[in-house]
Amino acid sequence: MIKNIIFDLGDVIINIDVPRAASSFAALSNQSLDNVHSLIQQNDVFKKFETGNLTPLAFRSFVRDLFQTPEWTDAEIDTAWNSLLLDIPIERIQKIQELAQKGYRLFLLSNTSAIHIDEVNAILHRTAEIEHLSHLFEKLFLSYEMGIMKPHHDIYRQVLSNAGIEANETLFLDDNLDNIRAAAECGIQTIHVQKPTSIVEYLRDY
Repeated sequence: MIKNIIFDLGDVIINIDVPRAASSFAALSNQSLDNVHSLIQQNDVFKKFETGNLTPLAFRSFVRDLFQTPEWTDAEIDTAWNSLLLDIPIERIQKIQELAQKGYRLFLLSNTSAIHIDEVNAILHRTAEIEHLSHLFEKLFLSYEMGIMKPHHDIYRQVLSNAGIEANETLFLDDNLDNIRAAAECGIQTIHVQKPTSIVEYLRDY
């Protein structure tokens, strides 16, 4: 029996387009997209920021050094980084609120960064006048605060332990198959979210 539901963020709650960030940095730096992709991958930019190894300040400095663009402002870097974040369909927010009203314990588990979370909260406020993701969930489990990323098994164990919930009573929704497999290996029930089907349809019977 499911008592707890853990949601991923990107392409589960908010629509995202990950390649847009690289495209934005390519346009900003007047470099080829291939070169930007190579720089990002070789320097593990996402992982370093999303595991908390870089603060927002250090991340911006890292990006300036990476692209050799000391003139870039914080706002320019943040805008390019956040360009992968799209919209939050209102019906997904309503479904989450409905589940909370029905007594499910709801949690968020996301590989993300502080800059992205600030922008997601801004989008959430514009969409539904909700100030913060924490108003939708009992607790947020964010990789940059935890120092670990999905699909590492320890991140799921930490969530279960910290929330005081049982794996076999918990459902996890994520769009990444590796993350789903790792959660299942920890005994958590899972739903692999695949576009165009959304959490509204997947959770219709909950």
